Amino acid sequence: MTVAATEKLIAPHGGTLVDRTGERPDDLDSLEHVALTSRELSDLDMIASGALSPLQGFMGAADYERVVEEMHLVSGLPWALPVCLAVEDAPSGDRVALADVAGTDVAVLEVEGVFPYDKEREAELCFRTTDDAHPGVARLYAQKPLYLAGRVTVFERPAQTFPELARDPAETRRIFAERAWKRVVGFQTRNPIHRAHEYLTKVALETVDGLLVHPLVGETKADDVPVDVRVECYRTLLDGYYPEERVLLSAFPAAMRYAGPREAIWHAICRKNYGCSHFIVGRDHAGVGDYYGSYDAQLIFDEFAPHELDVEPMFFEHTFWCNVCGSMASTKSCPHGAEDRVHLSGTMVREMLGTGDVPPVEFTRPEVARVLIDAYR
Repeated sequence: MTVAATEKLIAPHGGTLVDRTGERPDDLDSLEHVALTSRELSDLDMIASGALSPLQGFMGAADYERVVEEMHLVSGLPWALPVCLAVEDAPSGDRVALADVAGTDVAVLEVEGVFPYDKEREAELCFRTTDDAHPGVARLYAQKPLYLAGRVTVFERPAQTFPELARDPAETRRIFAERAWKRVVGFQTRNPIHRAHEYLTKVALETVDGLLVHPLVGETKADDVPVDVRVECYRTLLDGYYPEERVLLSAFPAAMRYAGPREAIWHAICRKNYGCSHFIVGRDHAGVGDYYGSYDAQLIFDEFAPHELDVEPMFFEHTFWCNVCGSMASTKSCPHGAEDRVHLSGTMVREMLGTGDVPPVEFTRPEVARVLIDAYR
């Protein structure tokens, strides 16, 4: 694949796709070792692959302050969430080894600085709440008290849960170019795709060359649907209801932060690095509980100048099946009342699955429901 072919795609954030992979250093055993949490390990792997371009390592104090306060890096480039490494104490040397949760060394960090941070301030500005019942805030409060900054070199990438779906940004870009896609829409999901999601992805697909279904496979809440079940649902739905040549299923290795509006911006920037020119933002994107308004994740895009993010958000209202229309619709296109619309809560669906009852076809495809029923049993 020629460079010219991939140059027809949207440019990575900052202009260049970062690659922070490299060789294992000979003096590794002599270095001080820092253990990473599972979320930090996900961030490290995404730095290595270029998914977090233009970041080349964990943020320093200046970038951290600009991001928390203004959603921009010092360079002026938009960025919505801190990507930081928390430590107990400042290291003594100018390089440290980074280890995964099992204690295996995976990378080296060139120490550029260590700085304290205010956890409540970061929570308030980034999560819009200081409530420790929020899973992202709880994780923030449990972190160590200092941030360690520096460029990284990753020599051991983590094992992938779904290796056949583990495509780095360079690979998705190559595939898009091979398929002659220039306008590509990305879809973020951490739940099985039901009829509403199917509807909005297909509406988006009508306007672009291809669709990247990009399920998040990193750490999520304990009560979220297990990742293996979700991926089986995606495969089942795509095999039966989407044109194969216009859709790519790939894994997004990030951990959920549940930061709502800011995470929507972060997700959009990441998908830009994977080669997406467009990004779907639906109702309560990356939300949890009732911490965010239903469409706050769409409104936050107005805080950036036109085309500043470059990637184009595609906003969708809450969608539903309308018995009168006889189709999927939203309040933008359907004039009928709530009594004509099929609404099922998550609790209702889980109860049906637990008893082996298939949710109505207006809510989910029967093949997908069968995957969920088998999993819940």
